[in-house]
Amino acid sequence: MKKTNRDILALALPSIVTNITTPLLGLVDVAITGHMGSAVYLAAIAVGSTVFNLLYWLVSFIRMSASGMTAQAFGRGDLRDQSLILSRELLVSTVIGLCFIALSPLLASPLIHFVDPTDESSAMALRYFRIAIWGAPAVLATYGFSGWFLGRQNSRIPMWVSILINVSNILISLVLVFGLGWRIEGVATGTLAAQWIGALAFMVMALRQHLSWPGWKPVLAPREIARFFRTNGVLFLRTVCMIAVTLWFTRTGASQGNVTLAANALLLQLFMLFSYVMDGYAFAGEALVGRDIGRRDVPELRQTVKALLWWSASLAAAFTILYILGGEWFLGILSDDRQVTQASAEYAAWAFAIPLVSFAAFAYDGIFIGTTSNKMMLLPMLYAAIAFFAVYLAAYGPMGNHGLWLAFLAYLLTRSISQAILWPGMLRRIDYSIRKLNIYNPS
Repeated sequence: MKKTNRDILALALPSIVTNITTPLLGLVDVAITGHMGSAVYLAAIAVGSTVFNLLYWLVSFIRMSASGMTAQAFGRGDLRDQSLILSRELLVSTVIGLCFIALSPLLASPLIHFVDPTDESSAMALRYFRIAIWGAPAVLATYGFSGWFLGRQNSRIPMWVSILINVSNILISLVLVFGLGWRIEGVATGTLAAQWIGALAFMVMALRQHLSWPGWKPVLAPREIARFFRTNGVLFLRTVCMIAVTLWFTRTGASQGNVTLAANALLLQLFMLFSYVMDGYAFAGEALVGRDIGRRDVPELRQTVKALLWWSASLAAAFTILYILGGEWFLGILSDDRQVTQASAEYAAWAFAIPLVSFAAFAYDGIFIGTTSNKMMLLPMLYAAIAFFAVYLAAYGPMGNHGLWLAFLAYLLTRSISQAILWPGMLRRIDYSIRKLNIYNPS
């Protein structure tokens, strides 16, 4: 168990650093535009960041599929399959990224107007979008590289590349905006340059792994490409469910006025902080569970899952205590608006309960990704989305914003419970499959 805990920490801690530094790319843009002399610039960046977050969130399956499949190939010691997975991920990333660029004239205006900005900020956000969209292939490639390196039990390289991206963004944006006076174009170009620097850094590190090019024929094998999209289509649908819940939560909060919207946004920061840490452990789960399956080591797999759940439960308890003792103080740091802080205090108990109802969802996400059992990830999300909207319809009318938060907690709890119920059956199937492999194809 001690070795398992060391393996988890070795992967989780760099992943947590990566998770924390990744949002900095957007924060840097916000900080720079906040000193450009007009709120319009800040609004435009906020709109542009929201649009890109939604766009890239839809294809987050690239990272998830790469980590699970690579981890299993790593566990088998199959270098050729690892090369194939990376090559196919980069091919798909490039094609999807180029499609985003090609479709950007059609996508830009609808996506920006969906956020519903003012006319002035909308026009400026459009200028930002038209430049930053050229980073789409690079962004998607970094997703593939991140998942691939994680699958190879290496979360340090994604961490260092993430830091490089943020440092590059800061330096380039500052030079372009304040040195050359490029304004919003400078911010967009700085972000674009940083994204491509990150993708190239990943490429250099991948080339140093001494893997051989598998050739175009196996990479482009129609059956494998079809299997890739069929498998990842399930993850895409899962993401759509997640986005639907998130957007409805935000929309409903906005319909209650600016104070309630701001209060909900503040409280969600507590959820985001917890998720950055828990995702680090989920990423460790992806890598280690996939490795154990690749090695056909069911006893070690059981140990890994047990240790992951123990770490997740312990962290949930620690975060809950931390939020109860210091949550309102933390919210006060984020905002000095008395109305907003009073409103957030009214609903704070719901946010304080998030770690306890959601920790298992994070842990099992990593476990199921490591098994590459994508259908088993879709079902709990479908159940959770249904639970959210059912509770919302029943509770929002009589309870208002309290009912909205109750629905959100029901969504998180349903994910946790349904995944916990599904896992024993999945483990039995994995055990049975590995026993058959060991009988007919002993390693």
